[in-house]
Amino acid sequence: MKTWTVAAALLFVCTYGFAQTEQPAPARKSCEDLKAEIAKKLDAKGVTAYTLDVVDKGKEGDAKVVGGCDGATKSIVYSRGASSESKPAEAKKPQ
Repeated sequence: MKTWTVAAALLFVCTYGFAQTEQPAPARKSCEDLKAEIAKKLDAKGVTAYTLDVVDKGKEGDAKVVGGCDGATKSIVYSRGASSESKPAEAKKPQ
């Protein structure tokens, strides 16, 4: 009976260790690709007047982190407000 218990325990340990090593590492995305994907999703939801910025990990401030890129060394942050890609309001023309 002890032999069967030991064999079952060893089988369980080996199976558990094997299952842990089978998981593939996550693909490393470039920041620009991920930023474009997030912008596409936000646009599809009808979100307007926002900015997405790439910042170093840990320097996000009060902005909401919506993604990580470059092997988790950078973060993509979302801020509500004027879009960085929109043109600024027309400047007053001198008369």
